Amino acid sequence: MAQEMQLLRAVRSFSDAQDRMHGGMKHGMKMNATDLAALRLIIIREEQQRSVSPHEIASHLRISTASTTKLLDRLTNSGHVRRAPHATDRRARVIELTDTARAEFFKRFGPQLAAMRAAFEGFSDEELDAAARVIDAVSAAIDPESN
Repeated sequence: MAQEMQLLRAVRSFSDAQDRMHGGMKHGMKMNATDLAALRLIIIREEQQRSVSPHEIASHLRISTASTTKLLDRLTNSGHVRRAPHATDRRARVIELTDTARAEFFKRFGPQLAAMRAAFEGFSDEELDAAARVIDAVSAAIDPESN
């Protein structure tokens, strides 16, 4: 039980650190939290080699289709995303991050990413595998639709 409480405190601390990091990125990129969350979703899906539809963005962010349209208009006008044709459905569109936005996002996130990678150096592959399983399980417990 003591280890579980220690882990829950660590998860809370990690979440707080992420909130502060995202707050700084939001301010630095001059966008609101929802816009930044949409960009993060697109980056995550790119890493998974999956496309992102406007409907998926709306569902993920739990916003209306009208709000999603306004969000995508803002991100398109600012040069962060583009609407592209779906690979197999001519009627559908997918949302893609622009190269400029990708470079800006990783320029701002790069120092934190490097620091996180450096923090992993003292751990064995087995410990990192266990940590990844714990984080994945906690993510699924908090938001079953996250994966």
